[in-house]
Amino acid sequence: MKILDEVRSRNAFRLLGYVVMPEHVHLLISEQKKGTPSKALQVLKQKVSRALKEKGKKPTPGQLSLPFSDDTTEAAFWQRRFYDFNVYSGKKLRRKLEYMHANPVKRKLVLHPKDWPWSSWSHYAKAEQGLIRIDTLEESKRMEKQARKSQNPHP
Repeated sequence: MKILDEVRSRNAFRLLGYVVMPEHVHLLISEQKKGTPSKALQVLKQKVSRALKEKGKKPTPGQLSLPFSDDTTEAAFWQRRFYDFNVYSGKKLRRKLEYMHANPVKRKLVLHPKDWPWSSWSHYAKAEQGLIRIDTLEESKRMEKQARKSQNPHP
């Protein structure tokens, strides 16, 4: 989560939702001020891979155990590419968040999304801080309006 927060800060995107699964991750992010989503995800994947490959590194309490080994003949930890989907409405945003948050339940890892701490579910369901700060939708809308005004200062 620390690496995701660092990449978010460096690439200036807003994180609206996430679910970390044992072999993949779902991210709901905004357009970036710097670079492209492809570059940001490339950096994220590289940094996470390096951190997981450190020999002798013991998982910290509460850390998700991921299927990563030193065996270089194994299939890659990350998929080669990511699958993006543009979200243009509040309705579609809610559907994507519901889909993401239900993923651990569908996979039978937990009985309810509240039981999966590696997601943004608690932010939306209970307005609680999770493992990483979630950028609010109101904040995102306000920032987008300000950006449009600064690009087009004359009505």
